[in-house]
Amino acid sequence: MSQDPGGAGGGGGLWGWLEERLGLSLFADLGRKKQIPLHRHSIWYYFGGMTLFLFGIQVATGILLLLYYRPSSEEAFESVQFLMTRVPFGWLVRSIHSWSANLLIFVLFVHMFSVFFMRAYRKPRELTWVTGIFLLFLMLGFGFSGYLLPWNMLAFFATQVGTEVAGALPLIGDFALRFLRGGTQVTGGTLTRFYGMHVAVLPALTTVVLGLHLYLVQKHGMSVPRGVEPRGYHAFFPNFLLRDLIGWCVALACLATLAAVFPWELGEKADPFAPAPAGIRPEWYFVWMFQILKLLPGHVAGIEGELIGIIAISLAAVFWLLVPFIDRDVAGVGDGRSRRAAVFTVIGWLAIAFIAALTAREYLS
Repeated sequence: MSQDPGGAGGGGGLWGWLEERLGLSLFADLGRKKQIPLHRHSIWYYFGGMTLFLFGIQVATGILLLLYYRPSSEEAFESVQFLMTRVPFGWLVRSIHSWSANLLIFVLFVHMFSVFFMRAYRKPRELTWVTGIFLLFLMLGFGFSGYLLPWNMLAFFATQVGTEVAGALPLIGDFALRFLRGGTQVTGGTLTRFYGMHVAVLPALTTVVLGLHLYLVQKHGMSVPRGVEPRGYHAFFPNFLLRDLIGWCVALACLATLAAVFPWELGEKADPFAPAPAGIRPEWYFVWMFQILKLLPGHVAGIEGELIGIIAISLAAVFWLLVPFIDRDVAGVGDGRSRRAAVFTVIGWLAIAFIAALTAREYLS
């Protein structure tokens, strides 16, 4: 007799049917085999999963917003207004999307600095760090492109300022300005271009980089800081995952509270012929860069101050990206290795203090 290909070899019920066709037990076995080290810094491991969870919130709420959004200068503002006033719970979905975007960037910065201070970028995890930094750049790109989509006054003029900064880049400034704006001015074409980047280009790039990042995390596992002895290990599933879920529930409760108590305002519709409102500034995660450019003098040694600021920020970003290849464990051991670690720890704290001070200065001025 021929063997029935639909036999019950994979077990009975729905799980058996799915297991026979999808091999779900492979993922379950992976979760059980993956071990998470327990030590005094273990709490920082949860921020990676928190970042992924908030990104999932962004995707889910973004899809709901797309059902009503119209990407044109004539209808964008009205479509968001309709969503907030006429669609049941539309205001809540938009508020959760906006608040989760800000919380995502904040948690991503916490995750990045925790990895930096624990030096979890050491061999063989250099590419894990690099893909993580690229994800940070992509998230900032989401924030910049999404800010314009409601087509309100603040977003319109903040985008003008942001794209002017890109236009000051040496050699490629004019091209960068035209590429971002779709012309020489911020217009409806700019809105359409930002919409395309926000819902198509950036998600496609993020899918690839995020997939590679998660693969590298699974391949190399969790890094243990040098000099720290784990007091034990526990399985990713269900131990670590259940703790992750508790954190996600807390984050969701915080998002719901913020969205309900402080709903995200829409403001006034953008008017290209109106004067720029007072207090124009980018989102908080760009404020420190905005402050650098604002505090620099017009010219330094015959060179435009804005150009010097842009070059300095670009070099700092390249340095941060290449940290694993600069902070390498070469021949030095003992005191030499400790001094190297101390230097990079000081660099990390100086970076945090610098960003925090400039951000606070803008909001307090």
